[in-house]
Amino acid sequence: MSAVGSAISQCKWLWYRQAKPRRLQDLQLFDDASRGPWGAIQLLISLRAKSACPFIGAFVIVLVNLFDPFLQQVVVYKTRSIPSDNAPTIVRSQVYAARSEEGLPLPSLVDLSMKAAIYNGIFDIKENADSGVAHTCPTGRCSWHNFLSLAVCSRCVDITSYVERQCTDGKCHSLSLPNGPALTGLGGQINSSITHISRELHGIEPSILRFTSLISKEVSNPENASATECSIFYCVGKYAATVNDGVVSQQMLAAWRNDSASHKDSSDLILEPPKSFSDENETLVFNVTHVAAAAINSFITKRFTGAGGVNNSGSIFSSDILQALYDTSNLTKRIDNLATSMTNNIREQDDHVCGPAHGIAWTDETYVHVRWGWFTFPAALMLVSALFLLAIILETSYRDTLVWKSSNLALLFHGRGLNLSSPSDQPVSRLSAMTSRARKIKTELLETPDGGWKLTQQGE
Repeated sequence: MSAVGSAISQCKWLWYRQAKPRRLQDLQLFDDASRGPWGAIQLLISLRAKSACPFIGAFVIVLVNLFDPFLQQVVVYKTRSIPSDNAPTIVRSQVYAARSEEGLPLPSLVDLSMKAAIYNGIFDIKENADSGVAHTCPTGRCSWHNFLSLAVCSRCVDITSYVERQCTDGKCHSLSLPNGPALTGLGGQINSSITHISRELHGIEPSILRFTSLISKEVSNPENASATECSIFYCVGKYAATVNDGVVSQQMLAAWRNDSASHKDSSDLILEPPKSFSDENETLVFNVTHVAAAAINSFITKRFTGAGGVNNSGSIFSSDILQALYDTSNLTKRIDNLATSMTNNIREQDDHVCGPAHGIAWTDETYVHVRWGWFTFPAALMLVSALFLLAIILETSYRDTLVWKSSNLALLFHGRGLNLSSPSDQPVSRLSAMTSRARKIKTELLETPDGGWKLTQQGE
């Protein structure tokens, strides 16, 4: 701004070097314009683009006030996520073999942790077993690339359309499924059995359990009946997991199963998905020992089959699990939650084959971000200022004008011949009077015969 102000000061001498005489008052306008935006605005209004040189200079002085606000917007401090040096872990497994608290094999029993997982999956009203998966995340914000693990999957099918009703006068006394569970009498009832009805599940080997549940909260009401058939089986799951604000969330992206692996076999259940199923394109073999598979099948079958109900005399159920299935509003989601809870338990057991999956722990980093778009105006203004200064230098040389700029000595030495008094001999003391008088005086900067310069007054 200082260079532009000096250029405007020099511009006033170029203004008076033109062929046409100029008002003496213009000296003050140029001087004010060189000092700040208010004077520059007055100069713009007064000149009205009569000359490009002072007009551009005054315009630049006005725009200089926007220079700092724009420049302050160029650099901002932002935060971004970067990987931490501490890698997070989340459990996974390739082998499931039931073991005791001492780590010894259990020949025909389900270990207590798996029993707890089964009950938790069924009794979890919020159905958020995913949040219970074991993991470590040192920063509270982590992510894991797709990884594989031995898992438990489930699929349920609504078979209510297969329900056969025996009713009289709009009230039913019997509800049944073909070769399957039946409900008779009054009140609300549930009956669950090992029955294969749905064709949609025929291609899935129920390596854990396949069962059918018939439920009615009011047997006499023909519309109040629902039937669901579910298959629970071992599978290989492809997972993605994240932790945000310390809360873990995981999603099974895909699942692969082996429909030839059955708990009825005398050998272990082997699951070997193709290489294409793994993002690393590697061959992994997953295993469920025959003893563990048989024990879980026996334990679950006893608790998922049976009957129960509620009437005026009270309620009775053959197992707590059947009561939970009777009370749930969405049996399919409850079975999915059971599968997730069992999966978490399998993954948390140390199978001595594969370790936990390693991910990325994210942490925040503050960095300087340059927004080049905001730099356009300051850069353009600096360019215009430089061009304006160059133009003044060239025009000063072209017009053979001395470099006086804002010097007051130039007026003292070369303006002594001016008659600035009032024609009416009234004193010109006040600034307003001097300004009024200066409007009427026309002056011109001329070269004297002896090679000097003189600010010459023209006729009023």
